[in-house]
Amino acid sequence: MSQPFETLPTTLTADELVDKAFSRASRAGSAKSGIEGQQSMLMTAANIVSDNLENVVTGWPDFADLDPFYYELADAIVGVDDLRQHLNELSWASRKATDIRHEYEGRLYDGDEDTARKLRKQAFARLADVVEEIEDDIAAVSEAREALRKLPDIRPDEPTIVVAGYPNVGKSTFVNTVTRADNETASYPFTTTEINVGHVERDHIRYQLVDTPGLLDRPPEDRNDIESQAVSALEHAADAVLVLVDASGNCGYPLPDQLELRDDIAGRFAAPVLTVCNKSDLTRDVEADHYMSLTEDENVDAVLAGAIEAVGYEPELPYDE
Repeated sequence: MSQPFETLPTTLTADELVDKAFSRASRAGSAKSGIEGQQSMLMTAANIVSDNLENVVTGWPDFADLDPFYYELADAIVGVDDLRQHLNELSWASRKATDIRHEYEGRLYDGDEDTARKLRKQAFARLADVVEEIEDDIAAVSEAREALRKLPDIRPDEPTIVVAGYPNVGKSTFVNTVTRADNETASYPFTTTEINVGHVERDHIRYQLVDTPGLLDRPPEDRNDIESQAVSALEHAADAVLVLVDASGNCGYPLPDQLELRDDIAGRFAAPVLTVCNKSDLTRDVEADHYMSLTEDENVDAVLAGAIEAVGYEPELPYDE
């Protein structure tokens, strides 16, 4: 399962939608004459408004079916309840455009061409009013699309190892070293820092490693509400967590602060949390599950193996009953 918001349909602005509907209607009407021309214009404009809005709504995934990881992220960034309300308004406008078409279709044939033209203009004015009424909703849906489609492609159906720890302890270097290639860089819309998602394969199973600068790199009291909710989302995705610490203090943060962050993560995540002492060539003065030195390339593969063992992933295999 890939990122569920990546292929969301483009959302026209209210002005763009009205311009598209009326310009297409004008071309459709020019191909016919008399009342039939007015009828063609009405049908074309109403259908474009209705179909465009409905396509936007149906292009969004059903939030009830989303993996909790992406549901939490969407809720943190745009507010799921608010977004649902905006999409409901678009659905209402889509149905209203169809209702207007049905209301005027029969009336166009009740009089002469001039009367039909006046009625068609009335219908156009009402269609424009409907679109104008949901202008803010259209803008909100468009902004939500732009924010969510930029989310990193973290796949909850693949075993996931989250790499945490203070800045400068070696998180990104570790992910880059063990994955060696196939790394993706993406940004959370609510942070200024990019994250790395790398992949490694063992025994035909692909594991994803997620580096978390801007989220799991500082005390919880320093995170804003949105970042805290994003951390909650990561709790759903993580199958194991590596917390890197630098006992030498060269990272710029005291070891007690690093261990306090480790303890908070251990209390928050249901997944196994392993403490990894990096820069072990300088000091091992901390109790840890693993010791390594990225600069000296010591014990790095063993740390990865320990993380994979902690995940304990067993793929579902087909069997004969």
